[in-house]
Amino acid sequence: MSGKNCFEILEKIFQPKKQEKIEDIKGYTIKYGHIMEKETVIDEVLVSYFKEPMSYTTENMCEINSHGGNIVMKNILELCLKYGAQLAEPGEFTKRAFLNGRIDLTQAESVIDVIHAKSEKEAQAGIKQLEGGLSEEISKIKQEILDVMVNIEVAIDYPEYDVEDVTNQEIMHMLDSVETKLEKLEKSFDNGKILKEGIKTAIIGKPNAGKSSLLNRILKEDRAIVTEFEGTTRDTIEEYININGIPLKLIDTAGIRNAKDAVEKIGIQKSKEIAKNADLIIAIFDASKQLSNEDKEILEIIKGKKVIILLNKIDLKQKLHKEDADFKEVTTSIMEISALNNIGIDEVYKEITKLFEINEINIDNDLVITNIRHKNLIHQARQSIQKTKNTIKEKMPIDIVAVYIKEILEELGNITGEFVTEDIINEIFSKFCLGK
Repeated sequence: MSGKNCFEILEKIFQPKKQEKIEDIKGYTIKYGHIMEKETVIDEVLVSYFKEPMSYTTENMCEINSHGGNIVMKNILELCLKYGAQLAEPGEFTKRAFLNGRIDLTQAESVIDVIHAKSEKEAQAGIKQLEGGLSEEISKIKQEILDVMVNIEVAIDYPEYDVEDVTNQEIMHMLDSVETKLEKLEKSFDNGKILKEGIKTAIIGKPNAGKSSLLNRILKEDRAIVTEFEGTTRDTIEEYININGIPLKLIDTAGIRNAKDAVEKIGIQKSKEIAKNADLIIAIFDASKQLSNEDKEILEIIKGKKVIILLNKIDLKQKLHKEDADFKEVTTSIMEISALNNIGIDEVYKEITKLFEINEINIDNDLVITNIRHKNLIHQARQSIQKTKNTIKEKMPIDIVAVYIKEILEELGNITGEFVTEDIINEIFSKFCLGK
């Protein structure tokens, strides 16, 4: 419970072993006792006390640690509600922390990033933002702009001193510096998107090329059905694995061929759509057979994409080789493997790491943007910088220049929540679960 009345409600339902006045209880302490409904013991509990402003929300807070079990927890919850508590809305605890000034909006958003992290690196990026990494960088950039705004205000208020030319030179120098820093942040989103969403990887090939065997080998479990019959996979199978701390979203697709029925036709069309939108395509070919028309269609589909070609079944008599011109026209990432015998699978991991420069994503030293809202606002700020530069080049009055600079500050302020609207705040916290 959090809020000004939480201790009053607690006193009505909690009987501690050692009675003390609430003003004598120190924050960050735990008391042992029982939750009671009149004379009836509901549960034996430990209650943690947090006193304003030294709490997550900066308000008075308490946490009731009960035994597990839905009945016990439901009874305690109903008692809290009976004596005046209200159920929290999604994200309300973190929202209160933001509204009460303990954290800014970027830190609040990082809470949900940490909760939903699918890899160690994504969690590390979330923790760094929770600690204020992005807030600090945005604050430094804003201060750099504000230092110049002081001289702009002087030029506007005292035009007789004719300092506008000098001020314009100073503004251009500041804008160049700020743009460089914002460009670096915006570009980091490419890595941030990989950290947050993973590398969307489509495994495509004709039936019985070994797609499902490859998926099972990578996952180290029999996730997909493997038989000698063609067309076993008729819909997509999706799984996540981690490669050097980066989530890889693997999608095993239906084999591409002339469909024999309506269901298979839908599955094949879906396979082509997934391949079109994938970050990476792993195209697998049966190396024991000559290229078929279906194989050639697949080579056309993957042209111009980020692709790894796997020539599977090298344990059999090989008819396809990585030196073949058909493959070299599409990509230089060509490997010979046997999914059945686990030959060459480790090399696939290394090739993915190299293609996406995974080892170059340094969470310890680099600030990485993972939130599309932040990326869009940074992009808008960069556009406002260009508008400001154009007004200076067109020799517009200094007060017009000041308007565009204030736009930059407002867009940066929207990132941290300084100028953000209530609708955006509500939308952000609606994505949280209860109790966060």
